[in-house]
Amino acid sequence: MAEDTTTPTPAPTASRPARSGGRRDNRREQGPQEPKQFEELVINIDRVSRVVKGGRRFRFKALVVVGDRKTKVGIGVSKGADVQAAIAKATDVAKKHMVTIAMSGDTIPHDAEVRFSGAQVMIKPAAPGTGIIAGGVVRSIIGVTGIRNLLTKSLGSTNKVNIAYATIEALKSVIPKDEWLNAPKKSAAKTVETKEAAKPVAKPATKKAAKPAAKKEAK
Repeated sequence: MAEDTTTPTPAPTASRPARSGGRRDNRREQGPQEPKQFEELVINIDRVSRVVKGGRRFRFKALVVVGDRKTKVGIGVSKGADVQAAIAKATDVAKKHMVTIAMSGDTIPHDAEVRFSGAQVMIKPAAPGTGIIAGGVVRSIIGVTGIRNLLTKSLGSTNKVNIAYATIEALKSVIPKDEWLNAPKKSAAKTVETKEAAKPVAKPATKKAAKPAAKKEAK
Protein backbone atom coordinates (compact mmCIF):
# COMPACT_ATOMS: atom_id res chain seq x y z
CA MET A 1 0.00 0.00 0.00
CA ALA A 2 1.13 3.46 -0.77
CA GLU A 3 1.85 5.62 2.23
CA ASP A 4 -0.37 8.64 2.75
CA THR A 5 1.93 11.66 2.30
CA THR A 6 -0.66 14.32 2.95
CA THR A 7 0.29 16.69 5.76
CA PRO A 8 -2.34 17.53 8.34
CA THR A 9 -3.65 21.05 8.06
CA PRO A 10 -3.28 23.10 11.29
CA ALA A 11 -6.48 23.78 13.14
CA PRO A 12 -7.65 27.40 12.81
CA THR A 13 -6.82 29.43 15.88
CA ALA A 14 -9.23 31.94 17.30
CA SER A 15 -8.05 35.44 16.50
CA ARG A 16 -7.26 37.54 19.59
CA PRO A 17 -9.54 40.54 19.80
CA ALA A 18 -7.85 43.83 19.15
CA ARG A 19 -6.72 45.42 22.39
CA SER A 20 -8.49 48.62 23.05
CA GLY A 21 -6.14 51.34 24.11
CA GLY A 22 -8.70 53.12 26.23
CA ARG A 23 -6.43 53.65 29.24
CA ARG A 24 -3.45 54.89 27.27
CA ASP A 25 -5.60 57.04 25.03
CA ASN A 26 -7.18 58.64 28.08
CA ARG A 27 -3.76 59.42 29.46
CA ARG A 28 -2.67 61.00 26.19
CA GLU A 29 -5.87 63.01 25.85
CA GLN A 30 -5.40 64.52 29.30
CA GLY A 31 -3.62 67.82 29.16
CA PRO A 32 -0.89 68.90 31.58
CA GLN A 33 -2.32 69.25 35.05
CA GLU A 34 -2.16 72.71 36.59
CA PRO A 35 0.06 72.95 39.68
CA LYS A 36 -1.83 73.22 42.94
CA GLN A 37 -1.89 76.61 44.58
CA PHE A 38 -1.62 75.13 48.08
CA GLU A 39 0.17 72.07 49.36
CA GLU A 40 -1.84 69.93 51.79
CA LEU A 41 -0.25 67.72 54.42
CA VAL A 42 -1.99 65.49 56.96
CA ILE A 43 -0.16 65.75 60.28
CA ASN A 44 -2.24 63.46 62.48
CA ILE A 45 -5.44 61.39 62.48
CA ASP A 46 -7.09 60.28 65.72
CA ARG A 47 -10.10 58.09 66.39
CA VAL A 48 -12.41 59.69 68.92
CA SER A 49 -15.49 58.21 70.54
CA ARG A 50 -18.59 59.57 72.17
CA VAL A 51 -20.75 57.60 74.58
CA VAL A 52 -24.43 57.59 73.61
CA LYS A 53 -27.43 55.67 74.84
CA GLY A 54 -26.82 52.69 72.57
CA GLY A 55 -23.08 52.48 73.17
CA ARG A 56 -20.10 54.30 71.68
CA ARG A 57 -20.05 56.31 68.49
CA PHE A 58 -16.64 56.42 66.81
CA ARG A 59 -15.48 59.26 64.56
CA PHE A 60 -12.16 60.48 63.17
CA LYS A 61 -10.35 63.75 63.89
CA ALA A 62 -7.81 65.06 61.35
CA LEU A 63 -5.11 67.72 61.73
CA VAL A 64 -4.12 69.20 58.37
CA VAL A 65 -1.68 71.96 57.41
CA VAL A 66 -1.95 73.93 54.15
CA GLY A 67 0.72 76.20 52.68
CA ASP A 68 1.80 77.80 49.40
CA ARG A 69 5.57 77.25 49.89
CA LYS A 70 5.96 81.02 50.27
CA THR A 71 4.51 83.21 53.01
CA LYS A 72 1.05 81.73 53.65
CA VAL A 73 0.22 78.83 55.96
CA GLY A 74 -2.80 77.60 57.90
CA ILE A 75 -3.91 74.64 59.98
CA GLY A 76 -7.29 73.04 60.43
CA VAL A 77 -8.80 70.49 62.80
CA SER A 78 -12.08 68.78 62.03
CA LYS A 79 -14.01 65.56 62.64
CA GLY A 80 -15.83 63.27 60.26
CA ALA A 81 -17.57 59.93 60.02
CA ASP A 82 -14.63 58.54 58.02
CA VAL A 83 -11.03 59.54 57.40
CA GLN A 84 -11.60 61.14 53.99
CA ALA A 85 -14.44 63.30 55.25
CA ALA A 86 -12.39 64.45 58.23
CA ILE A 87 -9.41 65.37 56.01
CA ALA A 88 -11.63 67.27 53.56
CA LYS A 89 -13.27 69.29 56.34
CA ALA A 90 -9.94 70.06 58.02
CA THR A 91 -8.47 71.21 54.69
CA ASP A 92 -11.34 73.64 54.17
CA VAL A 93 -10.88 75.01 57.69
CA ALA A 94 -7.14 75.48 57.10
CA LYS A 95 -7.70 77.39 53.85
CA LYS A 96 -10.13 79.74 55.58
CA HIS A 97 -7.66 80.55 58.37
CA MET A 98 -4.44 81.29 56.48
CA VAL A 99 -1.86 83.60 58.05
CA THR A 100 0.94 85.57 56.40
CA ILE A 101 4.50 85.08 57.61
CA ALA A 102 7.06 87.91 57.74
CA MET A 103 10.30 86.62 56.18
CA SER A 104 13.83 87.92 55.80
CA GLY A 105 15.39 85.99 52.95
CA ASP A 106 15.06 82.28 53.74
CA THR A 107 14.46 82.77 57.47
CA ILE A 108 12.53 85.00 59.89
CA PRO A 109 13.56 88.51 61.01
CA HIS A 110 13.74 87.82 64.75
CA ASP A 111 13.09 85.13 67.36
CA ALA A 112 9.69 84.54 68.97
CA GLU A 113 8.30 82.39 71.75
CA VAL A 114 4.60 81.67 72.19
CA ARG A 115 2.68 79.59 74.71
CA PHE A 116 -0.64 78.10 73.65
CA SER A 117 -2.48 76.10 76.30
CA GLY A 118 0.14 73.63 77.59
CA ALA A 119 2.44 73.81 74.57
CA GLN A 120 5.31 76.28 74.20
CA VAL A 121 7.17 76.81 70.91
CA MET A 122 10.32 78.89 70.37
CA ILE A 123 11.57 79.85 66.89
CA LYS A 124 14.85 81.59 66.00
CA PRO A 125 16.39 82.78 62.73
CA ALA A 126 19.29 80.74 61.38
CA ALA A 127 22.24 81.35 59.05
CA PRO A 128 22.08 80.20 55.41
CA GLY A 129 22.81 76.49 55.08
CA THR A 130 21.51 75.57 58.53
CA GLY A 131 18.26 74.03 57.33
CA ILE A 132 15.14 73.48 59.39
CA ILE A 133 16.06 72.24 62.85
CA ALA A 134 12.70 70.98 64.07
CA GLY A 135 10.85 67.79 64.69
CA GLY A 136 7.39 66.35 64.35
CA VAL A 137 4.57 68.84 64.02
CA VAL A 138 6.76 71.95 63.82
CA ARG A 139 8.76 70.53 60.89
CA SER A 140 5.57 69.62 59.03
CA ILE A 141 4.24 73.17 59.34
CA ILE A 142 7.52 74.89 58.44
CA GLY A 143 7.95 72.50 55.50
CA VAL A 144 4.96 73.93 53.57
CA THR A 145 6.25 77.52 53.88
CA GLY A 146 9.11 79.32 52.17
CA ILE A 147 11.36 79.19 55.24
CA ARG A 148 14.55 77.19 54.60
CA ASN A 149 16.70 78.04 57.64
CA LEU A 150 15.20 78.02 61.13
CA LEU A 151 15.96 76.90 64.68
CA THR A 152 13.02 75.70 66.78
CA LYS A 153 12.37 74.16 70.16
CA SER A 154 9.13 72.65 71.43
CA LEU A 155 8.60 72.82 75.18
CA GLY A 156 5.85 71.73 77.52
CA SER A 157 2.93 69.66 76.27
CA THR A 158 3.31 67.04 73.55
CA ASN A 159 -0.26 67.43 72.31
CA LYS A 160 0.03 67.75 68.53
CA VAL A 161 -2.93 70.10 68.14
CA ASN A 162 -1.63 72.50 70.78
CA ILE A 163 1.88 72.44 69.30
CA ALA A 164 0.46 73.19 65.86
CA TYR A 165 -1.53 76.18 67.12
CA ALA A 166 1.47 77.44 69.12
CA THR A 167 3.66 77.26 65.99
CA ILE A 168 1.15 79.23 63.95
CA GLU A 169 0.85 81.88 66.67
CA ALA A 170 4.65 82.16 66.85
CA LEU A 171 4.91 82.67 63.09
CA LYS A 172 2.08 85.19 63.18
CA SER A 173 3.76 87.21 65.96
CA VAL A 174 6.88 87.89 63.88
CA ILE A 175 7.06 91.56 62.86
CA PRO A 176 8.45 92.48 59.40
CA LYS A 177 11.94 93.91 59.37
CA ASP A 178 11.03 97.20 57.72
CA GLU A 179 8.47 98.00 60.39
CA TRP A 180 10.64 97.63 63.47
CA LEU A 181 13.65 99.27 61.83
CA ASN A 182 11.78 102.45 60.85
CA ALA A 183 9.79 102.73 64.06
CA PRO A 184 12.24 105.12 65.85
CA LYS A 185 12.49 107.39 62.80
CA LYS A 186 8.74 107.66 62.53
CA SER A 187 8.40 108.49 66.21
CA ALA A 188 11.13 111.17 65.97
CA ALA A 189 9.41 112.74 62.99
CA LYS A 190 6.14 112.78 64.90
CA THR A 191 7.76 114.54 67.90
CA VAL A 192 9.21 117.22 65.62
CA GLU A 193 5.81 117.76 64.06
CA THR A 194 4.14 118.03 67.46
CA LYS A 195 6.76 120.56 68.66
CA GLU A 196 6.25 122.69 65.57
CA ALA A 197 2.50 122.53 66.04
CA ALA A 198 2.83 123.56 69.70
CA LYS A 199 4.72 126.75 68.85
CA PRO A 200 2.47 129.83 69.00
CA VAL A 201 1.79 131.38 65.66
CA ALA A 202 3.20 134.90 65.47
CA LYS A 203 0.58 137.46 64.52
CA PRO A 204 1.47 139.86 61.70
CA ALA A 205 2.46 143.32 62.92
CA THR A 206 -0.21 145.95 62.34
CA LYS A 207 0.45 149.66 62.17
CA LYS A 208 -1.31 151.68 64.79
CA ALA A 209 -3.46 154.47 63.46
CA ALA A 210 -2.19 157.90 64.49
CA LYS A 211 -4.51 159.58 66.94
CA PRO A 212 -5.76 163.01 65.84
CA ALA A 213 -4.08 165.82 67.75
CA ALA A 214 -6.38 167.32 70.37
CA LYS A 215 -7.39 170.87 69.54
CA LYS A 216 -6.25 173.36 72.05
CA GLU A 217 -9.10 175.17 73.60
CA ALA A 218 -9.14 178.81 72.81
CA LYS A 219 -8.52 180.94 75.79
